[in-house]
Amino acid sequence: MNDLKLEIKRLIVEVLSLEDVRPEDIQDDAPLFNEGLGLDSIDALELGVALRKRYQIRLEANDAGIRDYFRNVTSLCRLVERYRGST
Repeated sequence: MNDLKLEIKRLIVEVLSLEDVRPEDIQDDAPLFNEGLGLDSIDALELGVALRKRYQIRLEANDAGIRDYFRNVTSLCRLVERYRGST
């Protein structure tokens, strides 16, 4: 999963145009929103679109558990792995 974590970190930096952040700067379990990386709801939408395109993930806005997947890089990896395992 380490390659996947790095891949997701790169995706976050690239898609959200985080100029002062390198993928290596993002900790696996650090929060992505608020006090962590400081992402907001618009960033979440952009990241969700990028994840759908890159990994063919179907994200449902009314899925109660979706917020848990967007907590940190580790949880995003779980989301991707979940969909990879179901295909």
